[in-house]
Amino acid sequence: MKTRNRKNGYSTNTALEYIDIKQPIYCLSTELDAQIRFEDGQSTGEIIAYRAWFAQKGLPPFQVKFESEVSLPAFLALVEFETLEACEVGYNVYFRATDIKEVK
Repeated sequence: MKTRNRKNGYSTNTALEYIDIKQPIYCLSTELDAQIRFEDGQSTGEIIAYRAWFAQKGLPPFQVKFESEVSLPAFLALVEFETLEACEVGYNVYFRATDIKEVK
């Protein structure tokens, strides 16, 4: 996702500029992607975060990072994030959340 405004650091307000929490968000991933730490261009094998893909009407698919392993709901399940934040770096937007839950 490309940026609209440039700010520093992760913020809930930045996330709300891009994601409409009143609109449904769907889970596109069936399993988490592990993010591995690299030092000096080499993989250390240490998992530092997990990522998954999501979609919302009117937006391109977007990835959300979780600092700990979370339980993903089924494919295309309606979801809600706990503490969703976003950070603008260059011309890209990166999202992170503390947890995810399926909305029934």
